[in-house]
Amino acid sequence: MTIDYPSAREKMVEQQVRPWDVLDLRVLETLSALPREAFVPPAHRALAYADIELPLGHGQKMMKPVIEGRTLQALALQPGEEVLEIGTGSGFLSACLGALAREVLSLEIVPELAAGARASLDAAGLGSNVRIETADAFAWDTERRFDAVVVTGACAELPVRFARWLRPGGRLFAVHGHSPVMEAVLAHNDVNGLRLESLFETDLPYLAGAAPAPQFVF
Repeated sequence: MTIDYPSAREKMVEQQVRPWDVLDLRVLETLSALPREAFVPPAHRALAYADIELPLGHGQKMMKPVIEGRTLQALALQPGEEVLEIGTGSGFLSACLGALAREVLSLEIVPELAAGARASLDAAGLGSNVRIETADAFAWDTERRFDAVVVTGACAELPVRFARWLRPGGRLFAVHGHSPVMEAVLAHNDVNGLRLESLFETDLPYLAGAAPAPQFVF
């Protein structure tokens, strides 16, 4: 069976993403233009535009399209901005970030996922302004500062340490809390410190090293 991916992509935007209050035209145009199927493992490619998380292997999953749309809208990226992505995963969100901003540095702890994402970006002719680095974000550091930091996996606690990589006026997108009810927030790096904006409830797999400590029951 041959799948009409452009038609599926259009339906995804109009029937899933837009109804979930994603109204930013640049975000909608990006999701309408980029071939999401090119970043999905072959076994699940037919589900590339379904309203579900998709397994990537190594315990990781690809976000639902609606979550990707809300994430991109919340960041409100401008063409001249620089972005740090923590958790490359499939590389699809990296491609979207690259389409909306000037430059993206993406960290991925799993070498196979980092290599796969780079290969998918190159094969699709995307991400010339996206650099992928294999690294554990909890051990990594840089003097560089970014306009936006986006964390693609959940953290039990708000990952405040990532906010130090923000420029003044920058913003951090993160999902924190305990499954099955987590909160997506946008942290603004204001003059008086971080200002949190609550966005929506969701449930994502934890970022490596960011799961809650096991609870012992006696």
